[in-house]
Amino acid sequence: MSDAETALLRAFAEAWNRHDLEGLLALCTEDCVFETAAGPLACGARHVGKQALREAFPAAWRRWPDARWEEATHVVAPGGRAFSEWTFRGTDAQGVVTELRGVDLFEIRDGLIARKDTYRKQRVA
Repeated sequence: MSDAETALLRAFAEAWNRHDLEGLLALCTEDCVFETAAGPLACGARHVGKQALREAFPAAWRRWPDARWEEATHVVAPGGRAFSEWTFRGTDAQGVVTELRGVDLFEIRDGLIARKDTYRKQRVA
């Protein structure tokens, strides 16, 4: 396990919790791919490149202004592969609280995130 790659994932998670778009983008490659948990495609929605990430990443903060990813565990495997497990908590504009468990799969290249693919479970009442 690479300490530098684990630190990268930790910094990425911290930037999400600060709602720090520029901080997130600084940790991604120019051609980074982000695949969301939900969307019109089998992969959710696919966003490629920093400009696309600039538009896609803040969607969670708009929907849940207090969005936070907690209880994170980061694991790095050989070959630039990694994952993070987390619990998401947020409250939308109508006061509805969302809490769910999720996983991000990552590809890391040259010390930056080249791919983020999100999977999640959601509580259904």
